[in-house]
Amino acid sequence: MRRIMQTAIAATTVALLATACGGSGSGGSTGKATETAPVRGSQDLVIWTDEVKLPAIKAVADEFGKANGITVDVQAVVNTRADFITANQAGNGPDIVVGAHDWLGQLVANGSVDPVQLSADTIAMYSDKSVQAVTYDGQVYGVPYSIETLALFCNKSAVGDQAFATLDDAVAAGQAAKDAGKVESALNVPVGIAGDPYHMQPLYTSAGGYLFGTTDDGSHNPDDLGVGTAAGIKAGQKISALGQAGVLSTAITADNAIGLFAAGKAGCLVSGPWALSDVRKGLGDDGYTLMPIPGFAGMDPAEPFAGVNSFFIASNGKNKNFAQAFVTGTTSGGLNTVEAMTTLFEAENRPPAMTEVREAVAVANPDVETFAAAADAAAPMPAIPAMDQVWTPLGVAYANIVGGADAATEMTKAAETITAAVAKS
Repeated sequence: MRRIMQTAIAATTVALLATACGGSGSGGSTGKATETAPVRGSQDLVIWTDEVKLPAIKAVADEFGKANGITVDVQAVVNTRADFITANQAGNGPDIVVGAHDWLGQLVANGSVDPVQLSADTIAMYSDKSVQAVTYDGQVYGVPYSIETLALFCNKSAVGDQAFATLDDAVAAGQAAKDAGKVESALNVPVGIAGDPYHMQPLYTSAGGYLFGTTDDGSHNPDDLGVGTAAGIKAGQKISALGQAGVLSTAITADNAIGLFAAGKAGCLVSGPWALSDVRKGLGDDGYTLMPIPGFAGMDPAEPFAGVNSFFIASNGKNKNFAQAFVTGTTSGGLNTVEAMTTLFEAENRPPAMTEVREAVAVANPDVETFAAAADAAAPMPAIPAMDQVWTPLGVAYANIVGGADAATEMTKAAETITAAVAKS
């Protein structure tokens, strides 16, 4: 680590005198994402991310630049993953890309990212689930900084402030509130006309369904698709029953589920930490309960997806020494410090992957700990390329099932479509 830093600093001594840290570059630090990939500037360290994450990433990257006397540019890109793969292949991409862990299958398949060399002590700074998420084919490819999953919000004035042992209990309380005219829906789970496999995952897994099986080493197996199996069909039938009972509805979408709950029109809500601001604004800081999603009575635990945001090192970056120093660093503004991870949390309010920061944040914000605990029990979203073929067919199946179509037919049809698409990809 020390040798890497010494080499990096020596290589850019001249550049330090010429350019201020955090130079703008094309399409970069303004916070406005470009529709096409930005042109790489002359800065020593260039990082690509999306518009939402840019302020947080820029805050820690600028600190690294100041600590080490190098110029840094953080650029926002609309199609971050696709544009990164293309630009990296052409040799004019960034040194680091920031994105979701489930990009890894495609990034590794295209040779777009390098493994990161982290010591055992550094790895131990992060939650097991976040490290699992950034590990692919037995190698660690990224440094995680936040981890997200779904949890269960409930409206205290409608259903009380108790912790529900099962999802059935929460639905029953919500239904009682609906019957009493207190709310319009018992439970808001986004479905929409196109379906929403992400939000449906905890219900699907609790009912016994799975997407991909795993191999002996724990990796997802694209040849073992669970959607059309007996287990997948059984889970689809449970979702069908909830649709027939009016608990699930295609009228509830990702666009209105949170707003309706925050307006006091739903008993409970399945959503993520991004809902906290609206919920607090609508129901008040003490107007809701939050807990990991419980499973159905007598069925499996609910296992939503865990999503991890991570820093990846570009395989063809122009300044890989700087990238390695930043991403693996534990001092001098490096990423693996409490200070850097606290800055990321404060700028973005995403549950931290670093356990020490998570524990410190939880003192003043117990909701963060609730989501972190929920993430501990969640399953990292499959990072295999085959996962890209799942979303649309499975979403359509869910929407049709909630709308009254036969579960076995829809799940079988979705499995056939997914399998054919995977074979062609």
